Amino acid sequence: MKKFTSLKMALSLPLAMLAAAFLIFINEVSFRQSTQAVANMEQAEQTRSAISQLVRQILDAETGQRGYLLTGDIRYLEPYKAAVGDITQNLNILRGLFTSQPELLSDFDALSRHVSRKMAEMDLSVRMRKDGNEDGWKFVLTTDVGKEQMEAIREQSGKLAASSVLKMQQGQAEIKTALQLSRIGIAATALVGLVAFYMYLMQTKALLASGQREQESLERERDLLEKQVRERTASLAELATHLQNVREEERGHLARELHDELGALLTAAKLDVARIKSRLAGNMPEASERLEHLTSTLNTGIALKRRIVEDLRPSSLSHLGLVASLEILGREFAERSGLSIDTDLETVELGGSAQLTVYRLVQESLTNIAKYANATQVEISLHNFDSFITVDVSDNGKGFKLENIGPGSHGLAGMRHRVEAAGGKLTVSSTEGSGTQVGAVLPRSL
Repeated sequence: MKKFTSLKMALSLPLAMLAAAFLIFINEVSFRQSTQAVANMEQAEQTRSAISQLVRQILDAETGQRGYLLTGDIRYLEPYKAAVGDITQNLNILRGLFTSQPELLSDFDALSRHVSRKMAEMDLSVRMRKDGNEDGWKFVLTTDVGKEQMEAIREQSGKLAASSVLKMQQGQAEIKTALQLSRIGIAATALVGLVAFYMYLMQTKALLASGQREQESLERERDLLEKQVRERTASLAELATHLQNVREEERGHLARELHDELGALLTAAKLDVARIKSRLAGNMPEASERLEHLTSTLNTGIALKRRIVEDLRPSSLSHLGLVASLEILGREFAERSGLSIDTDLETVELGGSAQLTVYRLVQESLTNIAKYANATQVEISLHNFDSFITVDVSDNGKGFKLENIGPGSHGLAGMRHRVEAAGGKLTVSSTEGSGTQVGAVLPRSL
């Protein structure tokens, strides 16, 4: 069975290729014959039309000539002159057409001579009428010279027109033959194609079972890989959330240590400086000045400690609430950066972890604005709804293209993970030159 299938596979392709090549050959031959026949028919039709127009133009010229001879009205010369010019142009066109037909060139030369004689006869009579030679033009008019030339023109024109009609008939016969050839070729090709198609169907039927088995195997492997990917993604998400929680715990621990230990040390140092300063008051001006500088330095250190502690774990969040903490964060950021910050904050009911998520989202957004946005105005809003809250941070900076965010943008990735871990959704919208908006929706149940 396998050998028979291989044989059919080996025969179906050559048969299909042979049928295609034969069809292309038949179509090409038919196309060339039909194209040549159409070209010959077009040339024959153009020749017949030009001959008919030539006879009509000679009749127009003769009518204008006779009108002028009989009436002496010069207006009859206008159609006469126009017809004479058209006759010359038409003869040139016919000469170009008959150049490719040497078998008819002698007949055209005879027609051209008769036309020239007729034109000479009409020109002679017109000149005599203009010169006032009444007897001369009347004599020319009464002779049979013009009639003989006109009959000769009609005879030669009819002969050339008949040859054009014959050529058109031959072209039609060639087109009919080409169509018949195409018909036979297409029928033969269709028959060969049907045989090849039947063999292809048999081959396809033989391959379907194998393909179905392979498909089922691939689907099983795909399902297994998807399950592994889901499990690995869930594991990584849990790990990232755990690391984030550990980091927050470490920040809280470090903040408490700095607040308690370092705060106590700095406060004790400040008290000692105050005691020494009171004892040396007025006795040692230079030492008092140094103590003033030391006091200022200790105050700066205490402020730096307080800012570091607040960055690590905002104490205002647990003592004053989310709204007050965001107001303090915005005010301090405005003082450090010089930006104008507007807040629109509503009181919301959120758990501690959700409040920290909102606070970190606003904090990270402000940090990014200070680094990259080149903004002058920032708006922070917090709104409360029935089952969720929304927080938005927008600026009027230079913005960016969202598609240019690469895998190295860990800030946005961290914000997204933090919000999604809290059961919310993060959105980022930005347009170059129109600023950026970072928003999040969080459920109130957390």
